[in-house]
Amino acid sequence: MKKLCLESNENSTIFTVTGDIASIFSNRRASRYLKDNLQFSLIDDSIIIETCDDINKCIDRVKKICEYISAELVFSGRVSEAVNNYALEEEKFLEFAEKARLIRDNHCDKKDFTDFVNSVSENLSNRSLYELQLLSAYHLAFSQNACNFSVPGAGKTSVVYGAFAYLSSLPKDDKKYVDKLLIISPLSAFGPWELEYEECFGQKPSTKRLNGKVSVEDKKQYLYSLDPAKITLLSYASVPSLREELIYFLKNNQVMVVLDEAHKIKNTNGGITANGVLDIASYCSARVVLTGTPAPNGYEDLYNLYKFIWPTKKVIPFEVYQLKDMSKAESDARVDTLLHAIEPFFIRVRKSDLGIPPATEHEPIIVPMGETQRRIYDVIEKKYMSDIVSNRDSSFRQDLVKARLLRMMQAATNPNLLSVPLRNFASFEDFDADVVTEDTSLIHDILQYSATETPAKFVKAKEIIEGIISNGGKVVVWAIYVKNILDFEEYLNSCGISCKTLYGATPVATGDDDDDEVETREKIIEEFHKPDSSFNVIIANPFAVSESISLHKVCHNAIYIERSFNAAHFIQSKDRIHRYGLKPGVETNYYYLLSEDSVDSVINERLNAKERRLREIIESMPIPLFDNADLETGDDDIKALIAEYVNRTKKM
Repeated sequence: MKKLCLESNENSTIFTVTGDIASIFSNRRASRYLKDNLQFSLIDDSIIIETCDDINKCIDRVKKICEYISAELVFSGRVSEAVNNYALEEEKFLEFAEKARLIRDNHCDKKDFTDFVNSVSENLSNRSLYELQLLSAYHLAFSQNACNFSVPGAGKTSVVYGAFAYLSSLPKDDKKYVDKLLIISPLSAFGPWELEYEECFGQKPSTKRLNGKVSVEDKKQYLYSLDPAKITLLSYASVPSLREELIYFLKNNQVMVVLDEAHKIKNTNGGITANGVLDIASYCSARVVLTGTPAPNGYEDLYNLYKFIWPTKKVIPFEVYQLKDMSKAESDARVDTLLHAIEPFFIRVRKSDLGIPPATEHEPIIVPMGETQRRIYDVIEKKYMSDIVSNRDSSFRQDLVKARLLRMMQAATNPNLLSVPLRNFASFEDFDADVVTEDTSLIHDILQYSATETPAKFVKAKEIIEGIISNGGKVVVWAIYVKNILDFEEYLNSCGISCKTLYGATPVATGDDDDDEVETREKIIEEFHKPDSSFNVIIANPFAVSESISLHKVCHNAIYIERSFNAAHFIQSKDRIHRYGLKPGVETNYYYLLSEDSVDSVINERLNAKERRLREIIESMPIPLFDNADLETGDDDIKALIAEYVNRTKKM
């Protein structure tokens, strides 16, 4: 067979390709591809390539040339560390990717599964995994790099610990062996990860929280230390500033890296956080993606998730712009190809698998605006929509559209929000406030709004709340903007309805000498769960807390005063009161307030469409491996091993 041999200098700035070079130039397609995609020179019988910015892409292009001439690509003994990492990843991918597909398709190796079950029952000494958790952990352990898209409450953390229990028990020279965990997550998840470990293993782990209480210098020194903790907890925001130190840490330890709430890296437009996480991916011994909302806004949201679990491989066979096009179409023939490509690498436990009672989605409640609000909204809509339609500067237009839509959304709920400068919203609505000028004359006109009129949505929400409370219920009210949360809190208090707020400024318990006088979100939630709680209403912001609170045991009602186009936060907020653990017969209610003849109707339609697409992506594909938890189907040997495991551990 023909061969091309690749070697590189120490910094991977120059590649040298030797071997069957003549075959490239005698093949028209190979020759054209080389000239179009790589900067090169021909010296003697070698091709000298000045590498592109992305080393992995450069090697992939050499591999493509190999395909054209039916040649094998081999790596010289003289290659850089980056190229060597690529070669190792190539070897792992061939083994682990095939294993992932076989396991998901229920072609399980009986010995592997027996060894796995025995290891989990022995090492996960304080927790019994239920059948679907056990199967999910098995898939993760043997695919090494995978996604778990299970719904909240399905026990994704326990699945990770089940896989870790097995992988950390392997001989140290096993290529799957890991002995450390790096959890990248929101700060609010640090405590649950530590608590879950103790509940699974029956002992407290050695942990290190690299949070705001630890200086950047101390974080760096820790990552360089010779004896780091078993579990290191780090926020997404901290990753970019610790890039070099994290790479050192990962290269010198056998680390399973877990992205909890991984949709936070979905930004494919050069986001600092996403790029920071992707920069360290190649150095992880195992990679885990956890999120219940993998593609809330479109197929493009999947791109970075799969780039993280296999950074040198093109698991998704499309570019970002193609995925965006697919998201816009009602039906696209390429979707089946996409789903087939990603399916070996993910597991999802659905709400239907957990027997969660279905929720009641009430028809949207159309709320007529007050006279003053209607007048303000109509002026804004007429002016801003005209600006959006007439502007042709694309770079400016994107930020302008976001800013104008934001103002329309605010006016549709509470015109009092218009008095807050756009700059205050620019970061989480993702636009540049500097390129959008305020309409100061309009702002001046609405400054007196709060003194003349109560927002109609406030009045309607209060009516619903009173009905819920009178029947002994509790309710969470979701609002997007902080001023809206505070204004609505003030309104409810003035009506004699006690409530508490949860948003970004509400402190999170650190676990380290917490001040008893500080009212943290954990204390608020604990009080809310009490039968004799002093309040029955929580007003919350999905941007800040939708991923970190669980209210389903006492609260079965959610009112949405306003929503944005962000489907991830919306879907996550719904899951706060509708998740595993609900008793049979419990009715979960969602109430959506839409201002009449406003942008609210468009937001409602878009969120419904995005939620449908998400279900189509991850709910429609069967997972044959899970048939083993069904009495009627599945592999009899695997079912017997599962039954034996459950009987052995059910006393826990």
